[in-house]
Amino acid sequence: MSKDLIHCAAIVNYHRQNTMLSYTTYIHENSDIWVTFVHGAGGSSSVWFKQVRAFKKHFNVLLLDLRGHGDSKTDRDNDNIIDQYTFDSLTNDIIEVIDHEKIERAHFIGISLGTILIRNLAEKFPERVESMVLGGAVMNLNYRWKLLVGIGRTFKSIVPHLWIYRMFFYAIMPYSNHRESRKLLIQEAKKLYKSEFLRWFKLSSEVNPLLKFFNKEDLKIPTLYVMGGEDYLFLPAVKKLVQKSASASLLLIEHCGHVVNVEESQLFNNLVIGYVSEPQ
Repeated sequence: MSKDLIHCAAIVNYHRQNTMLSYTTYIHENSDIWVTFVHGAGGSSSVWFKQVRAFKKHFNVLLLDLRGHGDSKTDRDNDNIIDQYTFDSLTNDIIEVIDHEKIERAHFIGISLGTILIRNLAEKFPERVESMVLGGAVMNLNYRWKLLVGIGRTFKSIVPHLWIYRMFFYAIMPYSNHRESRKLLIQEAKKLYKSEFLRWFKLSSEVNPLLKFFNKEDLKIPTLYVMGGEDYLFLPAVKKLVQKSASASLLLIEHCGHVVNVEESQLFNNLVIGYVSEPQ
């Protein structure tokens, strides 16, 4: 029997039917601990390809594709659906999946915009969250980000949406050592319909009020922020947040950009597995 089979009793794929997100579970034969991975905008569950092998040796793993991403396709021609895209509705998509799998509590690991969804889930369903690991966490938007959003809003209807994605990716990950992350996200963004891009882009107007609400109260849920030292758009806000929170800690990876799970995957895996394994 292979080593993977020893640690992974079964692999279950559930493909999108009606409104259910597409997701994959890896079931560990001995562990009752669940780890749920949430990707960011423009990506898919494939951004965790450097985590799956390591994490499924220790835990039950849930990977999901957010609405409109990966295999969770929506009706590209239904313009009315844009009004259904809120952070609450996207959070409820995740709850629907973990309810379907009868997962009572889980450790949630997110990257980029996925960290906002996890934080929103913890706000609304704290009893479902064992801990949060927030990589490349988006906890405040500075003037540079607001400038990018303003440019994107101005040109989103007249230029190919992939150009706007490229602008964002290069602004967030500008250095040569960020190349692998940029390439991966650009490849994933190519799979996104323009109508889907517009639905998600509309969410940008909700981000700042939501983040201000998050920053008012410490949920007292164990939280590990994993940030790259070169994540200049989002790192300063996270440092301030951690200083004010008794339940949060910061893992800073120097010479690393926004997508820490890709750029420094081995370090990310070792330290996060250790964190999840500790009694919370």
